[in-house]
Formats: sequence, C-alpha cells, structure tokens
Amino acid sequence: MALNYVWIGFFVIAFIVALCKLIFLGDTEIFGLMTKTLFESGKTGAEISIGLVGVMTFWLGIMKIGEKAGMIEKFARFVSPLFSRLFPHIPPKDPAMGSVVMNFSANMLGLDNAATPIGLKAMKQLQDINPEKDTASDAQIMFLVLNTAGLTIIPTSVMAVRLSMGAANPADIFIPTMIGTFISFLSGMIAVALYQRINLFRLPVLVFVGGFVALMYLLYLWMHSMPAEQIATYTAMVGGVLIFSVIVSFLLLGFVKKINVYDAFIEGAKDGFTTAVMIIPYLVAILVGIGVFRVTGCLDFVTDGIAFVVAAMGLNTDFVPALPVGIMKTFSGGAARGLMADLMKPENYGPDSFVGRLGCIMQGSTETTFYILALYFGSVNIKKTRYALACGLIADVVGVIAAIIIGYIFFH
Repeated sequence: MALNYVWIGFFVIAFIVALCKLIFLGDTEIFGLMTKTLFESGKTGAEISIGLVGVMTFWLGIMKIGEKAGMIEKFARFVSPLFSRLFPHIPPKDPAMGSVVMNFSANMLGLDNAATPIGLKAMKQLQDINPEKDTASDAQIMFLVLNTAGLTIIPTSVMAVRLSMGAANPADIFIPTMIGTFISFLSGMIAVALYQRINLFRLPVLVFVGGFVALMYLLYLWMHSMPAEQIATYTAMVGGVLIFSVIVSFLLLGFVKKINVYDAFIEGAKDGFTTAVMIIPYLVAILVGIGVFRVTGCLDFVTDGIAFVVAAMGLNTDFVPALPVGIMKTFSGGAARGLMADLMKPENYGPDSFVGRLGCIMQGSTETTFYILALYFGSVNIKKTRYALACGLIADVVGVIAAIIIGYIFFH
C-alpha cells in the first residue's frame, strides 16, 4: 500500500511542479521533457529486464543443480545459527536459506550480476512457503530490507569511477564506505527486528557483528597501502574465484551424486527466463515515476529545503552539494552514479574534494530501495508490502546520515 501512495505521489507532485513552472516561470519545455523522460524510462525498464534474461537464465540453472546436489542445504546448515535468528519463519533445511546466504555473499563482494538472479531465486523460494501469496511475509521483508541496506565489503565500482576521474588515491574512500554500508545494514536489520520482535542480543548475531568489524580491520591492514589499481585487481580476483568455485563445486557434486546436471540446469534456466519477463511491468512502473519526478527538479527542491533547515540550525552545509547522490540512490543506482561522477568533474568540485569524496561514500553506503522493492516483490506478484518500504527507507536515511558524519570525520 505504501508503494502505491509513493508511486502516485511521484506523478502528482511532478505534474504540480511542472504546471507551476509553466504558468509562473514560462517554462514551455518542461512538459515536453516529462513526456520524453516517460518514454525513455519505460524503454529503460524493459531493457533492464531483457538484459537480465541471460544472466538469470544461467544462474538459476546453476542454482537448480546446487539444490538437487544438496549444496544449498549445506550452505543453509553452515549459517543456520545466524540466519535462523534473523529468519525464524524459514523451516530448517529449506533451500530458501541457502539462496539467501549466497545472495548476501555475492552482495558483500559487489558481484551485482550474480547477486540479482540468486536474490530473485531466494524471493521465489520464500514465496513458496508464504501462506498469503499477495502479502509480503516476515522472511521476505527481512530479506528485502537487508538487500536494500546493501552490505558491501569492497566498493569496487565506486573506486573504478574515482580512478577514471583522476583521483589522486581512488581507494581513499574504501574504509569510510565500508563503515557506512555496515551502519546502514545494521540499521535495516534492527528496524525489521523491532517490527518482528526478534531478539538480536544472541551470540550468533553478536559474533557476526564482531566478526565483520574484525574483517574490515583485516582488510584495511591488507589493502590500505596498495595502489587503487592493485585493489581493483585483487577484488576482481576474489570475485572470480568465488563465482567459479561455486559453479564447479555444484557441477562436480551433481556429477558425484549421479544427477543429470544438464537437465537440472535446463529446468532451472526456464524459471530464469520466466522471472525476467514477469518483472517488466514492475520495473517500468517505478522507473517512469522516478524519471518524471527527477526531471521536474523536485529533487533539487528537497535538497534546497534540507540546506535551509541545516543552515537555520547553525550547522555546516558543505555536505549539501553531495546530498542528491544519497537521495537519488534510493530511486536509481544509475542516476546516482551519474550525479557522483558529475561532482568529481574538475570544473565542479573534483574527485579529491570533500564533496567529491562524500558523494562516493554516499553512493557506496546506500541502495536502490524502490528499484529493489519493485524488482523482488514484482517477481513473485506481491501486492501488499507491509512495512518493507518504511524499513528500507530507514536504512537509507541512516546510511546517508552516517556517510555525512563519516565524511566529515575522514575528509573535512
């Protein structure tokens, strides 16, 4: 229901703003731009869905092999102490648990192409055990919010953009971004846990939090003195080894267990094609709404209003030029990346400026909540999202605020 109101709001607010610009400012091009954006965003939504067909077909085929070979069950058993606390409604040994774990593993390494199809598979498996098919279950909401929180160990894509923009040390946002994304993840987890009355003060959860903090520190010791190109190389190596280890282990285990792995792959691959086509209406709907909202300048009004309030409180407003990156990331990853790159242009602020670095931290500390909500819930025809949007936005807001504070601590 919340998404319904938000979607209507995109169009109504955009129309009112455009009408005011036409009547009071004489902007005769605004409605033409809105119409152009409407069609371009619709085309983009369809292209994204079609672009997912190949990778989803392959990965869901591989996942089916792993499921039949019992590897998914082994994954689930290994992380059962932690994930059984976060997902108490997933039955023991259910294959959904293994898919959830693999999705988080891929996300943490920044492997978006692998994480998305695995995540959609996990959402479908969670839907299989959902008693109310049109309403998001507790497990689905926890999974989606943790996905939107975007826990990522190494912000590979952000560092790559900084390198291309000529930053003196493209990896200088590495530790700040890790801290930001971890805070965002924790806030999303806590928000859902409060709704679902899950006790997080359990040993497995505390071990996970402590372990991740230790991992960040070890990564810092390993990589802090490396040049950016070397960090990118090692990140790609780790990601590649992980992906092919999963593929080969699934295939070999299936062969050892005398499973016809080719037939199992084809069976799973068919689901990938069907899912990719099914999400087209949902993606088109959300991207068109976001597109017309952005092109009318509504986003600028939001940031200007925040700047006014912050200045009235007597606080520093140096962060405001970077704020559109954090706000837009909630709606569109591509648009936020474009804004981030624009901040780092030499004629604007530059890659080594406070604003340029802060934009990068925001890009890495938040996720595309509306996109993920439409993508994942749309893939299983969920109509009632309950409190999923609220918790996802909480994680985003906390992530942006954390990014600002961290940016001031490290670079201001």
